[in-house]
Amino acid sequence: MFNRRKFLASAAALAASQIPAISRAQSDPLRIGMLSCKSGALASGGKQMEDGFALFLKERGNILAGRQVELIVADTGGQPALAKTRAQELIQRSHVDLIVGPVAAFEALAINDYLAEAKVPFLCSSAAAEDLTQRKLNPWFVRTSSTSAQPCHPLGDYAAKELGYKSVITIADDFAFGQEQTAGFQRVFEANGGKIQTKLWAPLTTADYGTYISQMSGVDAIFAAFAGANGLRFLKQYSDYGMKDQIPVISAMTTVDEGVLKSMGDEAVGIVSAGWYSAALPTKENIAFVDQLRKVTGVDPGFYSVGAYSAGLALEAALKATNGNTGDKEAFIAALKKVEISNDPRGPWKLDNFGNPVQNIYIRKVERKDGRLVNSVIKTYDQVSQFWNYNPEQFLASPVYSRNDPAKI
Repeated sequence: MFNRRKFLASAAALAASQIPAISRAQSDPLRIGMLSCKSGALASGGKQMEDGFALFLKERGNILAGRQVELIVADTGGQPALAKTRAQELIQRSHVDLIVGPVAAFEALAINDYLAEAKVPFLCSSAAAEDLTQRKLNPWFVRTSSTSAQPCHPLGDYAAKELGYKSVITIADDFAFGQEQTAGFQRVFEANGGKIQTKLWAPLTTADYGTYISQMSGVDAIFAAFAGANGLRFLKQYSDYGMKDQIPVISAMTTVDEGVLKSMGDEAVGIVSAGWYSAALPTKENIAFVDQLRKVTGVDPGFYSVGAYSAGLALEAALKATNGNTGDKEAFIAALKKVEISNDPRGPWKLDNFGNPVQNIYIRKVERKDGRLVNSVIKTYDQVSQFWNYNPEQFLASPVYSRNDPAKI
């Protein structure tokens, strides 16, 4: 005997069973795992990264492409081994859809192979290790900051051509980020007739830079590449030794990043640096961003907070392209790699074929305005590639930038 009620119930069950799993997954929360750093020399960067991403989510009511967002933050302690453990926990226990972060290059290098094997989208907001978008490509990796050397190539060009420097001593944190920044600056500076007299390397935990400062003489400028609070310590001690008025300092982006600039004084005034962002950019997007972040944190945004905010913009664009679906991971990462962002506080950018931004690099000068120190933009290099002006194939045929490559000539 025909039972209409049972028939309809069976038909409904069959239809439900045939709805693709990815469609049902779109109604689930989007679980984002963030690898941050809450202790050690890089803790300030971790805090800023969290602040930038939190502001992005707050502006959107914690909903992206119709999906509620669940953000799970894990502390790496700035340690590569712990970073890998935390990444494993986020994926295996928390079942996150993607990873955002981490702060440091050595952390990203420590987890990259694992995330590639696990096929988990890796949206790198800060860590700038060169080879992550060069010789050791992870098909699940996209970066929203830059390579270490990307801003330093233009700085080498500017130092030689416009500042007229002929000889420089470099000093940097002795880990991948500092080494690669120095190498990028050196390559372009020396290609334009400059000479690196000496390269000095300071451990990440250095507290007293006196022995390094005592070796600084007989050159036109000092190039300084530091992360976290190390730029603050070095510049203060450099000034205390009476060196500020003797040999000018030029620097990588993070040495005078807004995250530490707020704690600096006259020792920072006049320093020329290069970076893909400045809180002093006069665009409407940046003015609004700076205003909102100041309300939350009381300070200007910088490298880590903007990199994380940009990661949010890239994620949003990819989710819109896939109608909020992350269940089809191949389609999602393909959409992520195609994003072109026009409304970023830092200016427009798009990804190259290696998953790294092509973006404006700004030459900045520290000035005091309205009672605080700012990185005023004095020149813009438009849409700079991670390969600078070099042929990518030839660039990649050389070893990755390091302590000794390029060698001092």
